[in-house]
Amino acid sequence: MRVNLHPVLKEIASLFNSNGKEIYLVGGAVRDMLRGRKIHDWDLATNAHPEEVTEIVRRAKGKVIPTGIKHGTVTVFFKNKNAEITTFRLESEYSDGRRPDKIKYADAIEEDLSRRDFTMNAIALSLPKGEIIDPFGGEKDIKKKIIRCVGNAQERFNEDGLRPLRAVRFASQLGFKIEQNTQDAVAGALRVCAKVSQERVRDEIGKIIASPVPSRGFLLMEKTGLLKLFLEELADCRGIEQKGFHKFDVLDHSLLACDYAALKGYSQNLRLASLFHDIGKPEARQKDENSSWTFYRHEEISSKKARIILSRLRYSNTITDSVCHLIREHMFLYTDDWSDSAVRRFIARIGEANLENIYCLRRADAYGFSGKEPDFRSLLNLADRVKKVLTKGNVFTVKDLAVCGNDLITAGIPPGRKMGMILNELLETVLDDPAQNTKEKLLEIAEKIYKERL
Repeated sequence: MRVNLHPVLKEIASLFNSNGKEIYLVGGAVRDMLRGRKIHDWDLATNAHPEEVTEIVRRAKGKVIPTGIKHGTVTVFFKNKNAEITTFRLESEYSDGRRPDKIKYADAIEEDLSRRDFTMNAIALSLPKGEIIDPFGGEKDIKKKIIRCVGNAQERFNEDGLRPLRAVRFASQLGFKIEQNTQDAVAGALRVCAKVSQERVRDEIGKIIASPVPSRGFLLMEKTGLLKLFLEELADCRGIEQKGFHKFDVLDHSLLACDYAALKGYSQNLRLASLFHDIGKPEARQKDENSSWTFYRHEEISSKKARIILSRLRYSNTITDSVCHLIREHMFLYTDDWSDSAVRRFIARIGEANLENIYCLRRADAYGFSGKEPDFRSLLNLADRVKKVLTKGNVFTVKDLAVCGNDLITAGIPPGRKMGMILNELLETVLDDPAQNTKEKLLEIAEKIYKERL
């Protein structure tokens, strides 16, 4: 294979070779190179010990940070480029189900590759010659688009509980198939998977959501037991049948909605909202007098459950609040006989900054009914109405009112809970009739409300 190495990477290799040390490009960079993809991160392996790596690089005016010195890893900054360099090593005893308790330095690159997770990640490229070292058939598996553990799959998964989720994530990202023995070994490692930190789980789920077809990953998670372990609320949507135009149960509907969000290049927040927008349906489901299933107010339950999931996975408050707001508001039913006042209230409830996102979520939701592009005319009509109302510069939040808290204090209304309620009532008044948004009129209304409630 012809390899075009970055000039700085060649220089780093030359530094080590001139000091009698071997150095190899390893891991995802080699995998991606063999797939014809550009490489961005440089993970290097060497028979030089960390202190030797430090001395070699610093003599060449580079900078070294001992980012993972406990495991033989340092981060090198050289000529405006950076690389992680790890000494050949072997690992043993994984009491926390994630990190090795013991490591020892190895003599050969083949030994180092033997500790890695999947064959496609256990390939090395010698530097600077560019020779492939592939003791486990990883190149062949890449060509066949197969994810296979190095050696015994059960042993690999019991060493590191994140590996099963990584296998699923790679399958979703790359469109690869998990080899059957590797897939079968996941069930026996769920106890170890449960030890993995929620932050690491979040990162893998985030990569599945960001993949071209997220449902591939989530269906594999369901098949292997990982969905029940990490996203039980979503797993519980399996078998929850729906009515009307719905062709699928709640789980498949949600996965299709997420796939649509991915297909359209929607943001992470919208993909999360699409995935979780109906997870309250199992709890909300009841039968009406005709023995038909109903899901009244499921959007509120879904929003609450989504908040629990996102908090558990350590998503930021900003992301959590945004996603949960979209889920809570996704069930609006627009008809062309809405008044302008109704449109203004819709804008106020959704928030001007969230309008495009709520439209996108409704499109994803509608796609999930049948897996086909639906008729969006009603949504387009609403968007057109909203646009016309926005051009008039109406008031949609308390901050937009012609009066503020200080104005009410001057008028004799003390600050506190009652003032907040009065400001909200003034907003309701202006949403009904924007002409009321003058300081004189609003103060008159506020004083009247305050006196009535003394």
